[in-house]
Amino acid sequence: MSGEESSESEEFVKVEELTPRSRNLNIVVKVASKSEAREVSGREGYETHRVADALVGDETGCVYLTLWDDNVDAISEGDTVQITNGYVNLFRGNMRLNIGRYGSFEVLGESPIEEVNTENNLSEKSYEQERRYRPSRPRYGERRGYQRRRY
Repeated sequence: MSGEESSESEEFVKVEELTPRSRNLNIVVKVASKSEAREVSGREGYETHRVADALVGDETGCVYLTLWDDNVDAISEGDTVQITNGYVNLFRGNMRLNIGRYGSFEVLGESPIEEVNTENNLSEKSYEQERRYRPSRPRYGERRGYQRRRY
């Protein structure tokens, strides 16, 4: 990454420091296990995607990394991966690490991580999920604070 802007900071975090609101993450993790790829439908239902979950971590803990399409085959069990500009989201109330559209990853040749701490699995903890949608707006012709009468 010579000369080009990577992420906001080059500071690397440990798995135990991740929160459901973590963004712009730089992290190095080792793949402890990886699920078989499965087919899922896109939001519009027209296209299908391949998705797999990899349990990744370091000496402080582990978390599931969601892999999409071509990334499913690019990462294998036992690999050490450096993720740049990743993020965490909640899927069904559990934390998931994501590479995302604006993030990138690199499989490292030499692993600085000896063992993955699978006892501290952050994806097994449940978190309260925030509402994704704003409260409903008044319909056309209605004023705020007034409800449409139902007969």
